[in-house]
Amino acid sequence: MPDFSFSRDSAISTLRLLGGCTALGFATYAQAAPAFDSDSPWMLGDWNGTRTELAEKGYDFKLDYTGEMGSNLHGGYDHDRTARYSDQFGLGTHLDLQKILGWDDAEFQLTITKRSGNNISNDRINDPRVGGFTSAQEVWGRGQTTRLTQMWYQQKFFDQKLDIKVGRFGEGEDFNSFPCDFQNLAFCGSQVGNWVGGIWYNWPVSQWALRVKYHLTPELYAQVGAYEQNPSNLDRGNGFKLSGSGTQGAVLPVELVWTPKLNDLPGEYRAGYYYSSAKASDVYKDQNGQPAALSGEAYRSASSKHGVWFGAQQQITSLASDHSRGLSVFANATMHDKKTNAIDNYVQAGVVYKGPFDARAKDDIGFALARVHVNPAFRKNAEASNQAHAVYDYDDPSFLPPQDTEYSAELYYGVHVANWLTVRPNLQYIRHPGGVNEVDDALIAGIKIQSSF
Repeated sequence: MPDFSFSRDSAISTLRLLGGCTALGFATYAQAAPAFDSDSPWMLGDWNGTRTELAEKGYDFKLDYTGEMGSNLHGGYDHDRTARYSDQFGLGTHLDLQKILGWDDAEFQLTITKRSGNNISNDRINDPRVGGFTSAQEVWGRGQTTRLTQMWYQQKFFDQKLDIKVGRFGEGEDFNSFPCDFQNLAFCGSQVGNWVGGIWYNWPVSQWALRVKYHLTPELYAQVGAYEQNPSNLDRGNGFKLSGSGTQGAVLPVELVWTPKLNDLPGEYRAGYYYSSAKASDVYKDQNGQPAALSGEAYRSASSKHGVWFGAQQQITSLASDHSRGLSVFANATMHDKKTNAIDNYVQAGVVYKGPFDARAKDDIGFALARVHVNPAFRKNAEASNQAHAVYDYDDPSFLPPQDTEYSAELYYGVHVANWLTVRPNLQYIRHPGGVNEVDDALIAGIKIQSSF
């Protein structure tokens, strides 16, 4: 009989707490919204109009929750069936400083997140000797702990053409950004951070950062950033660390973003490049150009690390009665330094249809495919390590499985239960989990819950 064991703490993220004031057209109704009203944006209602009143004065508060369950139905590294749950709470405040202090085009954001729970990918889907690349529960990760995720000040100049943000936040908040409706990590959030996670830290990790954006036209903007590269920010006990001790360098991303309306339907297209000034280790060779695993010498050092990304989202159909309903397509790709990175390239693509039925106009259906490709030099390093230790049997506990390519697919249906609650049951299929050919292809059942209190 399957063992369905759940963690009591739980916790995920991807709660986009970047607030903003409540829309004026919505405010009139919200004042009368009681708790658990399906048309209210908040589960607990408008507190007799207090929330709307505060928002109109520039104070917006949010408490969001994301929970994800994953169960291995078939295959994977360990066929013992079970279920795992992980989740995240996010408490945030967004301050409109123009309304509060009279500072034109100025705002402030503060967010604290708490993650907890377990991930089905860790020991059921992936071979724990090498781990995996994607995660069946994207909200799990970066330490199941409480963190200061956002603390930034933003100021706009020149009729809002120039936008400067400074404080503590992650790269994926502005660069290589992507929605997080899917549950599999390969289709959620900034993908650069998933494949060079040692230097690029996505939500919920924050670091000292500066981002400068300039609108060349209303539909086209360029931006550049500088982010502290400090691995100690990842440590579980450093969720509120503000000092710069442990900093190794900086990550410098640049990006061009085009947001056109094609046939009056919205789209977003991104192209970017990142450069890390910190030293990085070669994945295969020593200083003499020989396999380090065989020579016993230290892996040679590179003075930097770099990569590029491309992303596209475009709505291509709509209903005459409601332009928000219709079919959208998306695709993302990243490419990385082959000398220093385990993953050399990644691609994904998918479709989302919003409002599939007139009776369920706010529901959505999504399907996506992804391919994660391992750097051949990284694979050769594992083979050299096994050769150095004279271990050739996959079943030997000391064997280091060489990794190649992992494929992922996900199909979900999003049930818009209320404006404050969306539930997305999903099925995921992973071929060669962790890029290990000996691991059976896995079928995973999941469910993702997104709610705002």
